[in-house]
Order: sequence, then structure tokens, then C-alpha cells
Amino acid sequence: MAAVVAATALKGRGARNARVLRGILSGATANKASQNRTRALQSHSKEEPEPLSPELEYIPRKRGKNPMKAVGLAWYSLYTRTWLGYLFYRQQLRRARNRYPKGHSKTQPRLFNGVKVLPIPVLSDNYSYLIIDTQARLAVAVDPSDPRAVQASIEKEGVTLVAILCTHKHWDHSGGNRDLSRRHRDCRVYGSPQDGIPYLTHPLCHQDVVSVGRLQIRALATPGHTQGHLVYLLDGEPYKGPSCLFSGDLLFLSGCGRTFEGTAETMLSSLDTVLGLGDDTLLWPGHEYAEENLGFAGVVEPENLARERKMQWVQRQRLERKSTLGTVAQAGSQQLRSWRPAWTT
Repeated sequence: MAAVVAATALKGRGARNARVLRGILSGATANKASQNRTRALQSHSKEEPEPLSPELEYIPRKRGKNPMKAVGLAWYSLYTRTWLGYLFYRQQLRRARNRYPKGHSKTQPRLFNGVKVLPIPVLSDNYSYLIIDTQARLAVAVDPSDPRAVQASIEKEGVTLVAILCTHKHWDHSGGNRDLSRRHRDCRVYGSPQDGIPYLTHPLCHQDVVSVGRLQIRALATPGHTQGHLVYLLDGEPYKGPSCLFSGDLLFLSGCGRTFEGTAETMLSSLDTVLGLGDDTLLWPGHEYAEENLGFAGVVEPENLARERKMQWVQRQRLERKSTLGTVAQAGSQQLRSWRPAWTT
């Protein structure tokens, strides 16, 4: 799929090797190898340490955005399995509302023939979405982490919320399920039964289809970030427009999610799941990570002209606090289809 220049992300942050990916979950950062090398050089050993692969040198992402970055299994378990995680999410929500009263980014809806995709900036860099059948005035919410922001958009659009599609259980994607499902009594909450989605009412499996008005939305199982992670594909055929992929934390513009509950092989297989989608498929990810991902991609592939053009566009967008959503990268799908890291063979 040409929705991302994702080969660079897989070579770099997503799949340098299985050891580094598993180190992320255990609390290691990717520059840990550089620190080990420095300590070895400072030791009294007469043996020269083995040189590091250039692929292990990278620019870490900015701190403070993802609460589960560079954490250990203990904190991840608390975050996902206890009410301490929910309380932490509520604290994040309060801080983000105070810091970004109008949202962290400026977004624009995309209008098709009777269908509207409305991005909603929430928390510090997350996105929720409303998918609206404009004729029937029916709406589907994707990952409604801030119920207040999503409800405000529902009221502004004058639509009825009939379904919530949850990509995975993390509170920054599922935190609004309770409030919205209580407020909209006929609203169904969809997600994977393997993932412990809060207030789940309608479990989904791979290739299941959710129909709302003229909206036909297919669930695709993409484990790796979490065991039951799903992405949702809005079929463009009924409204004669492009299909839309709501990718949660599987896929971002030139990047992929962290493997909290899977291996690098599992994540790569999940990325393969979306490679067969059409080259005009629009990408609607769960976070605003484009500038960071493309910055790292420049370290891995400094001569990639497609990456450089995309980075220039992203930087212009971000200077004005505009989102990078709903875009199609113009290169990368064929390269990714033919590329496999050595550790998978």
C-alpha cells in the first residue's frame, strides 16, 4: 500500500532486529547499545569492543508523549490491567484539555459522496474520528479517547452515534467508551475479544464487516502492538471514493507501532496484512507522529528523495499546527513488498 513510506520505519525503529524490539518492552531504549559501547571503551579491558551496526544509531523520539515509552513490564501491566492505568489516563486527559483547549492540531474533514471523515484531535497527539453517513445522519466513532471532544463533534454535526470502533485496549484509544456508550444507549462498542476492550458489546474477528447506513467497515486483525489489535477499513466502493484505513497504533505515516504484546515477526506480518490495499487508500492513524518518523527515516535513508519531499510537506503542515492525516505517500509500497529484514529468514 502506498499509504506510507514504511520500509524505512521497518529497517529502523520498527524492525532493526528482534533483540532491539523486545528491548523496548523491557524498558530499554534504542540508544542503549551506544551506551554499552561507551562503557566498554572506558573499561580496562584490552580487547576492542565489536563495532556497532550503523542501523542501531538513531534519534530517539521526544519524551513525554507516550506514557508507555521506555517502560518495563511492571508499569505496562499496571497501565493495561488495573485502575491505576485508568487514573493515569484521566490525569493525561485533564492536562491535555488545559494545554490544548481547541485540540493539539488543526484538522479538516474529508467529504466524499455522502460520506464524511472527521478527525478529532485529543490528548497530546492522539486522533479520534467520526465516520458519518451524511444522508442517514448516522455516525461511527473510532478510538474515542476524549468523550467530551467526541460528543461536541457529534452535537455540532447533528448526527446520531450508533457505533464505536476500538482498535485496541490502551486507554488513550478506549478511554471514552464508557461515557459515550452510556450517553448513547443504542450505541454498540466493537473490538477484539482478545484485547480486553472496555465496555465491549460486539466482539469482532478478522474480516468481519460492520454496516452502518451506506458505510461498510471491515475489521482486520493486526496483532503486535497488542494481542488483539484491529484496524478498520472503510470500503470506498459504496460512495465511489477512496477507501480509508483507520490504523490505530499499527501504522503511521512512515512508521509503525511498538510491539508491546508481540514479536517483530508478528508486527511485520500485521503490516503485510495492509499491503494489499489499493494505492489510493487514505491513512488515518491514531497519533500525530509523521515528523518524528520521517526524521528518523532520514537517518536510515538520507538519500531517499520521496522521504525528503514528504518531510518538507509535513514540516510546512506542522509549522501551522495542521495535521498530516488522510494522506497518500507517493512511493514505498513496492519497495516494502520486496524487502525483508535478515532476522526473519
